[in-house]
Amino acid sequence: LDLFICERIPKLSRSRVQKLISQGNVFVNNQKKSKSHFVKRGDDIEVNIPPLLKLEAKPEDIKINIIYEDEDIIVLSKPAGIVVHPSPGHPAKTIVNALLFHTKFLSDIGGVLRPGIVHRLDKQTSGLMIVAKNDDAHKNLSQQFKKKSVKKIYLALVHGRIEEDEGKIDAPIGRSRRNRKKMSVIPEGRESVTEFEVLKRFNNFTLIKVRPITGRTHQIRVHLSYIGKPVVGDVQYRKRRRIEDYLKLKRHFLHASKLDFKHPRDGKEMSFEDKLPEELKNSLNMLENKNIDF
Repeated sequence: LDLFICERIPKLSRSRVQKLISQGNVFVNNQKKSKSHFVKRGDDIEVNIPPLLKLEAKPEDIKINIIYEDEDIIVLSKPAGIVVHPSPGHPAKTIVNALLFHTKFLSDIGGVLRPGIVHRLDKQTSGLMIVAKNDDAHKNLSQQFKKKSVKKIYLALVHGRIEEDEGKIDAPIGRSRRNRKKMSVIPEGRESVTEFEVLKRFNNFTLIKVRPITGRTHQIRVHLSYIGKPVVGDVQYRKRRRIEDYLKLKRHFLHASKLDFKHPRDGKEMSFEDKLPEELKNSLNMLENKNIDF
């Protein structure tokens, strides 16, 4: 039943449909059914979609690591485990809530839930982010991202040994047909290009430097999974957890370590670096000391 509804109402995620069913908002022939109910020809299916609660971003006293700030921009180091802006699943305790507490000056272009947000990092990805403090800065930075002139470098630990020293993944990415919350490589997807360079090889793992040329949702994670080298700790694009449990890793090993762009006011070249968080350093140390093979 849930799959049938997802196919007919693609704007709803499968988890949202399952929640509607469990809350009694879906009827088959005027009767409530489970998500596993088999739909038959001639069934009358009614789906009631209650309005979502109105979200509002409020200032919250959350500590954030600001690396640089002036009248136009903020460069911060985002920790893993926190989302960038409020959403139905994460209405508070986001980077935006922390920014609103830190300053009254944020661009309005992103709307009330995304003030100042020019680009995003996934919840379990750590590292560098740029924030715009006014609309002119936001427009300028957005253009730089659009023109692919912003250089973003990530560090990732992946499963498997990558034998070539460097490479490029050029494969279109779009919304997964099976799970609307996931992205995947599909023929009708948008152009997506990722470059990588090997930094160190372990028994069955590789530490790489990654540069996404385009900026699709989950791009690095999807591309690395696509070539059979998924990011360690990425439970969304890789099921097995044995090595993550051993390393006591409660996040995926992906860190935005370097960010180069031009200052939106005067065009000055700006470059920032962010070291690996301690939990990722500890994981590397364990691999080096034990030389584990999973």
